[in-house]
Amino acid sequence: MTNGETVRAAIEELRRALASLDNALDMRFDRERDHGEVEGEVRRVNADRSRLAQELDQSEFRANRLEEVNREVSRRLVTAMETIRAVLDR
Repeated sequence: MTNGETVRAAIEELRRALASLDNALDMRFDRERDHGEVEGEVRRVNADRSRLAQELDQSEFRANRLEEVNREVSRRLVTAMETIRAVLDR
């Protein structure tokens, strides 16, 4: 092999190494981007979960309050019906 051929072979090997490095960098950037997207999605899911948990707590509070009001209305209706029966029975 002559010096010129050796230099050409070295240059070609360098080109292949640079292409390999470029591909490795592209793959790394893709993984980093994908990782960032996954982290963003996890943050969004956690935020949604927190919001839904808060809404559920509020709904449970409202449901309990409605049950209390319903019991009070029922009690008052029974009292009113008993009063009306007592008046009618006189």
